[in-house]
Amino acid sequence: MSKQEKTILDEIIDYKRKEVVSCKELFAVKELEKATFFNRSTLSLKESVLNPYKTGIITEFKRKSPSKGMINSRSFVDDVTQGYASAGASGLSILTDFNFFGGSIDDLMIARQTNQIPILRKEFIIDEYQVIEAKAYGADAILLIAAILSSNEIKNLYRAAKNLDLEVLLEIHDEDELEKVNGNADLIGINNRNLKTFEVDLERSKRLVKQLPSGMPKIAESGISKPETIIDLKNNGFDGFLIGENFMKTNNPGRAFNEFINQLHGVKSR
Repeated sequence: MSKQEKTILDEIIDYKRKEVVSCKELFAVKELEKATFFNRSTLSLKESVLNPYKTGIITEFKRKSPSKGMINSRSFVDDVTQGYASAGASGLSILTDFNFFGGSIDDLMIARQTNQIPILRKEFIIDEYQVIEAKAYGADAILLIAAILSSNEIKNLYRAAKNLDLEVLLEIHDEDELEKVNGNADLIGINNRNLKTFEVDLERSKRLVKQLPSGMPKIAESGISKPETIIDLKNNGFDGFLIGENFMKTNNPGRAFNEFINQLHGVKSR
C-alpha cells in the first residue's frame, strides 16, 4: 500500500471531523448539559472489570463493521444488552458510529435506560464535544484510540473526561503507540486487530502487554471467539476482554454470551 493511499481508518476520521461539526450545529453544549443523564453518578468500568466475582468481559453491541459488512441487523440494543448483563458482563460497549458501524448515540441512551452496569461509548473520539455527548447520553467511560490522536490530544481528552467523572480506555495496537501511554488512562486496551489492515494477531498483543505499566488494568480487544483464548490471554497478563462480533453474529447474542460463560467455567474447572 502506498503512503498516499487512504486506509479505512483515514476515511473514518475524515468523515468523523465533518460529523462533529454538524453535531455541534444541531446540539449546543449547553443543550447536552441539560440532558437527563448528564448529572448522574457514573459507574466504574475499571472496578467492574477487576472485580474477581465478575467475568472481566466487556460485551459489545455492534451492527456492522467496515471489514465484515453487516453482522446483525435484527437484534435490538435493549434486548441484547440486558441479555449480556444478566449473563454476567462486567461492562457494555456501545458503538455509536453510524456511517461505518451502523450504531447511533441513541443506542447508548437506550442501553443506559435499561441497564445498571458500566457502559463504554465506543467511538472515534477526536473532539471534547464527543466526550460531553458521552456523558449526556449515559456513558461511564469513553474509548480513546492512540492511532488517531497525538499524545497532547490524549492528555486533553483524558482531562475532559475526568472533569465529567468519566473513565478512559486508551487503545493501542502496536509498539509505536507505547509512548502515548503516559498515565492518561484508567484502562489500557490492546486491539488484536490492526486498524489499518484489519488483520488479527494475538501474538503481537501478548508481546505488547508485557511492555505496559504493571499497575494499569489491561484489556484485550477483538478476535476473541473461544473460552480457551480468554485463559491464554489472562495467563499473559490481561485483566479484561472486549468481545462483540462473536456474539453479535448469532441470532441471540445474549444467549450466545451466556453459553460462552458456561464454556469458560468448564475450561477453568479442568
